[in-house]
Amino acid sequence: MIHNYLVNNAQRYASKWLVLAIDLIIVTISFVLSYLIRFNLTLNFDVNMLLIQLPVVVAIALFAFLFIGSYKGVIRHTGVRDVYNLFNAICLSSIMAILLIIANRQYELVDSFTIPLSIIIIHSLISFVALTASRYIFKALYASLSQEFKTSKKVLIYGAGESGILTYSAITNHTKSNTKVVGYVDYDIKKIGKQINGVNVYGPEVLTESFIIKNNISEVIFCIQQIESHRLKKLVEGLVDFPVVVKIVPPVENWINGELNASQIKQIQIEDLLNRAPIDIMNSKIREEVIDKVILVTGGAGSIGSEIVRQLCRYEYKSLIIIDQAESPLYDLQQELKRNNHVNFIPIVADIRDKNRMNILFQEFKPNLVFHAAAYKHVPLMEYNSYEAIKINIAGTKAIADLSLQHKVDKFVFVSTDKAVNPTNVMGATKRIAEMYISCMQQQQKTKFITTRFGNVLGSNGSVIPLFKNQIEKGGPLTVTHKDITRYFMTIPEASQLVLEAGAMGKGGEIFIFDMGESVKIFDLAKNMIKLSGLRYPEDIDIKITGLRPGEKLYEELLANGENTMPTYHKKIMIGKVRALDYNYVRTKIDELCVNNMFFNMDTVKLMKEIVPEFVSNNSEFCKHDKTTNPDKTTDAMESGKSNLKILHS
Repeated sequence: MIHNYLVNNAQRYASKWLVLAIDLIIVTISFVLSYLIRFNLTLNFDVNMLLIQLPVVVAIALFAFLFIGSYKGVIRHTGVRDVYNLFNAICLSSIMAILLIIANRQYELVDSFTIPLSIIIIHSLISFVALTASRYIFKALYASLSQEFKTSKKVLIYGAGESGILTYSAITNHTKSNTKVVGYVDYDIKKIGKQINGVNVYGPEVLTESFIIKNNISEVIFCIQQIESHRLKKLVEGLVDFPVVVKIVPPVENWINGELNASQIKQIQIEDLLNRAPIDIMNSKIREEVIDKVILVTGGAGSIGSEIVRQLCRYEYKSLIIIDQAESPLYDLQQELKRNNHVNFIPIVADIRDKNRMNILFQEFKPNLVFHAAAYKHVPLMEYNSYEAIKINIAGTKAIADLSLQHKVDKFVFVSTDKAVNPTNVMGATKRIAEMYISCMQQQQKTKFITTRFGNVLGSNGSVIPLFKNQIEKGGPLTVTHKDITRYFMTIPEASQLVLEAGAMGKGGEIFIFDMGESVKIFDLAKNMIKLSGLRYPEDIDIKITGLRPGEKLYEELLANGENTMPTYHKKIMIGKVRALDYNYVRTKIDELCVNNMFFNMDTVKLMKEIVPEFVSNNSEFCKHDKTTNPDKTTDAMESGKSNLKILHS
């Protein structure tokens, strides 16, 4: 044990003393050179005097190096801080030498120690340059030798800006790095053809299979900050067929202590390609709306509900009531909020269908704002469980809306879905009926009832991307219901921002619709996910077409037939102009539907089709309740959807 201790300490300190010894040798040589330079490279000086002065100069340098600690730096990681320490050590030794010379002249202590001050200055400059150069030479030699003995991985860095240069430093200075940067790729013509850190800067035209194979490139790292998602998607899709791994540098705000670590450079995920630019929300408007208010969020532990809670926590509300029947997710959210030092919230495990319990909570907390995000959302499950879908999506919404009106809530914001538009399934129809009931409540002109509509959210529970990831991990195949099926995608923060903005913007009675951008073909998404995982389609993982599930659409719509939109102050948020309703008839029918559902009446879906005439089932047992059977209804619906999409974007 003592032997190991001695060995470890010897290894620990040996390199430091070696560096110190080399530094002193450099100082010695520099002092001799300074004399030669001072006397025009001749020996017209007293060599014996030089030999007497040399030990004193070296001793002074030794003290300065020990005091500053310049010899302690790890040579292979020499940086600006190490050069700064060398500068301080040289300055200290020079000042000490000058003071000693002046004192010797003043008191005539030693005749042989009369060094010209010009030699001290020359010596300082030569020593600083030589010490600095020696460190960088050793650093370069170490890096070169390391590359010789390691299997080098060659990469291209896309982006020759500051982020790209920092990425170069992060991956080449990493102690375990076996990476060699072949070049930078950039659009800036001022940089193309030049070098950065000794590495060539190429134009984007080099991103070809021949260039990649010729240079044996195994990775392409995207380092452009705030790159538009459509541009990133186009670039990455041009690379996924090549034998390279595509990686991306995280946003600057996610760097550790403001510095990029090599471990943070991750393989690009499909979410990075689908992410959209964040919405520019008028946060001041939301702040004014929620300040000193009691806010109640139903479904607060779900994908959208929990993000609404997180974003509300940025504002100065009075208290935040979070309701969810799922105990474990609610507990996880509670712990997350506590870790982030949010204390002014109350998590409550409760079922929104329990109207008596909800009434007690409304009486106790007296909320000013209600964000209703609780719902069942999975189309195939709800198609076989229509009782539960009606009970929570319609009766649950009805209960919370009624209590909001009864307890004089200022605003009620309902989270709906694009599946409520021309519904082909039970889930979508329940959400449309809930929208209709919200419109009926608005006629009371007391509480302001507001609806928001949007599509699929990335990373939500049960969404297609986590499903594909799981299938890839298990070796496939990936399951897609139809080769032509498309979906809109948005991020959870985007969706939640929309809901909050609706709460601030809404005057009551609006259905807010978000510009979802371009729809994504799920089959293409599946292929890209396979390729981004470093696998080949169909050689490594295949895609299996399973057929449309009961109630599933080929596409999603944002507007129903006969609906139009009006603009708002935000270009991506619009107000849907829906068809007029017979409110007395709708309320009566919805009440009837809820009562029938309580008694497990099997005709509830038929009644839903009476309330929502555009509800035409697709690939479902409930097709028998449709008034007309049109084999081309899917095609007709697609055409109407395309026309509605044109209306929306115009």
